[in-house]
Amino acid sequence: MVETILDVRDLRTSFYTDEGEVKAVDGVSFSVPKGKTIGIVGESGSGKSITSLSILRLLASNGKVVGGEVRFKGDNLLAYSEKKMRSLRGNKISMIFQEPMTSLNPVFTVGQQISETLIEHQGMSKKAAMAKSVDLLKLVGIPSPDKRVKQYPYELSGGMRQRVMIAIALACNPEILIADEPTTALDVTIQAQILGLIRDLQQRMGMSVVLITHDLGVVAETCDYVAVMYAGQVVEYSDVRTLFRKPKHPYTVGLLKSLPRPDEDQEKLIPIHGTVPSPLHMPVGCRFNPRCPAATDLCREKLPDLFDDGEGNQVRCWIYNEQWPGEKEVDVFGEERTARC
Repeated sequence: MVETILDVRDLRTSFYTDEGEVKAVDGVSFSVPKGKTIGIVGESGSGKSITSLSILRLLASNGKVVGGEVRFKGDNLLAYSEKKMRSLRGNKISMIFQEPMTSLNPVFTVGQQISETLIEHQGMSKKAAMAKSVDLLKLVGIPSPDKRVKQYPYELSGGMRQRVMIAIALACNPEILIADEPTTALDVTIQAQILGLIRDLQQRMGMSVVLITHDLGVVAETCDYVAVMYAGQVVEYSDVRTLFRKPKHPYTVGLLKSLPRPDEDQEKLIPIHGTVPSPLHMPVGCRFNPRCPAATDLCREKLPDLFDDGEGNQVRCWIYNEQWPGEKEVDVFGEERTARC
């Protein structure tokens, strides 16, 4: 049996604005097995990044985790003091942030920024930390690390800055690495290099990875499990093979149908009609119902729970519950589907 290293249960995060309470994350649950990679996917605004920031308690001042549990090796991180969380961040759990140019400090050299983590968490001297920084830059594939360690972020390319962020995240040999859109704004060749680097380092160090992305191609290539998010909630959770071969939630089906497939003759892509609802004005019932032609009155009246399909996968859709009013329905693409696939 695979050991679970991180268990997120019913996580709820709200932001308090002049317009009211924004429930950015509303009842999110998923598990991260030890040594495995879980992908968190969904459109912009679905709550992916806020989920990761909630885990590490790095929310803006107007944000607050209002419910749920985040258990790391059995301990609830939401009950930790701020001092104890500081000792955990960058040490046991590290994060690669979305934009390396804004995440790296422009007035400190690359070596100084990597050394800071080593001095804080490992108690190294400045000299030893700088030497280790050179080794880490070499580990992540940056050429001439002795030279680069003395340079500032603006002197490096986008791909190199992303590698520096990975070096900082891996400095203390974390047990979990959270990577938030690690290939954003990078060209395709550099994207492949960064993903390959993370995968190789994961195998070498035995760490677990939480990969946040909107790119399903990246998920197919790198992940073991997938949590699909929509409007602040997980709508489907399964292993990666099941998700791509037999998706269950209409939103997941829609995401996959909207992708170009080079191995098939496609006259046009099939979009998901409509837009993601405003977090200030969520629809009653299933949050995907305004965009789902298969929706019934039950979908418009009552929010479904995450139902277990009996095979270790979960889906938030009434089709997979005994209350569903029909044997067959038409999904979002006009194709006939059996209620229990």
